[in-house]
Amino acid sequence: MPPASKAARETAVDVTALLERGRTLATPVLRAAIDRLAPPMDTVSAYHFGWIDAEGNPTAGDGGKAVRPALAVLSAEVTGAAPEVGIPGAVAVELVHNFSLLHDDLMDGDEQRRHRDTVWKVHGPAQAILVGDALFALANEVLLELGTVEAGRATRRLTTATRALIDGQAQDISYEHRDRVSVEECLEMEGNKTGALLACASSIGAVLGGADDGTADTLEKYGYHLGLAFQAVDDLLGIWGDPVSTGKQTWSDLRQRKKSLPVVAALAAGGSASERLGEILAADAKSSDFENFSEEEFAARAALIEEAGGREWTAEEARRQHTIAVEALDAVDMPEQVRAQFTALADFVVVRKR
Repeated sequence: MPPASKAARETAVDVTALLERGRTLATPVLRAAIDRLAPPMDTVSAYHFGWIDAEGNPTAGDGGKAVRPALAVLSAEVTGAAPEVGIPGAVAVELVHNFSLLHDDLMDGDEQRRHRDTVWKVHGPAQAILVGDALFALANEVLLELGTVEAGRATRRLTTATRALIDGQAQDISYEHRDRVSVEECLEMEGNKTGALLACASSIGAVLGGADDGTADTLEKYGYHLGLAFQAVDDLLGIWGDPVSTGKQTWSDLRQRKKSLPVVAALAAGGSASERLGEILAADAKSSDFENFSEEEFAARAALIEEAGGREWTAEEARRQHTIAVEALDAVDMPEQVRAQFTALADFVVVRKR
């Protein structure tokens, strides 16, 4: 590890406080943006964000990990600007992220998110689509209404990241219908689906603070590889995560036939467990009774993935991408406390349980 990153690691950082700062700064502006939506999209959005329950009663729900707002606010400080400079970027990125969640939940048939029913399950598919579209439009409004050159630059980066995110979701869906997907294809898909928006979050505050394109591009490199680490951990949790922590069903990704990294790596590994897994998954794709499989049947598939090495390979890939992300920071001149906070957020991503 280069000296700067090592020094950053040795600086004490309260990650919980860092995440809470991003959430606290962004939430009032996010709520104000949601209030612009016509009924019932405003209340459907409030339900999705965990501010109200299905009956419209206020609730202190789980609004997610808030990694992206924390990164956007933090990146403003790279330039010496106040963290508040990054708030429009934090809100815009959070709106795009949740636009994607609303649509993804519907496309994937996910009935649970953050320990409760998803929007399409409660309010119907039409509202999930409309509210998702509205959040994407709001994201651009929040940035462009600043009326600055920096806001225009930030919006271009956000729209580019959004297009990549959509590309990644399209790839993800297409892979569900293929018997085999290469590790390289899977990493490309996850780089689009997760890496692109985390890359934008990691740079957008700096752009709003006046950072040049070289600095923004390097911060995006950090965020992109952090996104790959983030998604690798998500893939592990999608199979072996505790439902109490993740808020999703047991064996969630296996139930959806997702070609996630553990599965793809296991199929590419060779050996008897890999071959057996390939045979079973090929048969699953043709099964008319797949949705009625027992817990034991999904557990057996997970055991084969682990035996073939898919679980350990993915955990190592998360660590590798984490290292690339942290080392990218060494090319950017920034206050050491800011560097330490970027590093701490990267560490949080690879050790989380939800």
